[in-house]
Amino acid sequence: MLNNFEQSMNEHGGNIYRLAEELNMPESKVIDFSASVNPLGVSEKVKAGIKKELQNLHNYPDPDAKKLREKIAQYHHIEPETLLCGNGSTELIYLVPKALKPRNVVIMAPTFSEYERACRTTSYKLKVTSYKLKKENNFDINPDKFISSLVTCLPNRQARHLSLSFDMVFLCNPNNPTGRLLKKEEVKKIADAAKELKCYLVVDEAFIDFHPEESVIKDVQNNPYLIVLRSMTKFYALSGLRVGYGVFPRHIVNMLKEHKEPWTVNTLAQKAAIAALADNNHAVKTFKVIRKEKRFLENGFRELGIKFYPSDANFYLLKINNSFLIVPILNRKGILVRNCSNFKGLDNSYIRVAVKSRPQNRALVEALRYALNE
Repeated sequence: MLNNFEQSMNEHGGNIYRLAEELNMPESKVIDFSASVNPLGVSEKVKAGIKKELQNLHNYPDPDAKKLREKIAQYHHIEPETLLCGNGSTELIYLVPKALKPRNVVIMAPTFSEYERACRTTSYKLKVTSYKLKKENNFDINPDKFISSLVTCLPNRQARHLSLSFDMVFLCNPNNPTGRLLKKEEVKKIADAAKELKCYLVVDEAFIDFHPEESVIKDVQNNPYLIVLRSMTKFYALSGLRVGYGVFPRHIVNMLKEHKEPWTVNTLAQKAAIAALADNNHAVKTFKVIRKEKRFLENGFRELGIKFYPSDANFYLLKINNSFLIVPILNRKGILVRNCSNFKGLDNSYIRVAVKSRPQNRALVEALRYALNE
């Protein structure tokens, strides 16, 4: 039997297979609001690229993902030598503590659970400290207060004599599951403090594609302690192919490579990612749909009296006091939502729902209406 920690770490969104089995229904009939993926799905250019590459599946994939790294570098105007690609950004989340071996790590609460699991599963002793975000403040991070929590001032000394409290910080921006965004200048302020303290700041920008102007990906080149991780899952809908990438200070790239498994990004994933980055029309359509559907959902939540936290991503954190009764009713209707009770700092009154297509969003609002009146 799994202990509470193992149970919480193994619960994620996107498990349509289990619900379909429980309901004895086709997986295609499940409406999955638990995984925050682009409602437009995979672009036609990506599908064409995958189809074209099928004839080459007898070959091993490029272990260095050279063409993909070059495309990403061109896309972001950065150096390809600072890039590593992974089997989703999750592989890189696990790689970072494994390779860099931090001793004292701080992680927000609530936030993505894999940061803590990646730290807990290292082969050496590592201390994880939670930085609690307050619901009264919409779970926002105050950069100044957060920076002050990272250090301890020695008596009668100047700032340059600050003693280090932590040597690694994980920051999800926009944060999952709250959807709250730190502006670029705010993240840079934390990154500058991390640089002074010689503390690695790992910024997970899995959802930043919905606000690309707020990314700090270009700032890595000027900060030897800044790491930025990106995912091709959320905005580009490549969930099933598993592809992500990270931008790292040059001096740690080889160290990371020494601990990285080979061939983790398969051939189809590499080709699909290249095609996705080149499809600007799909990106434009995505922004339009997300804006429109977020308005629809927000109006629906207000009409039903459901508290939602303003979100800068393609999902919403909802607070419904009896959600432990609501979720099973939604499930029986074939609607899967993310129970957030296993996020540190949240309880079973919180659920997370993705922004999907109009028919699916309408089905969610109507199912919520039905469940609230049961």
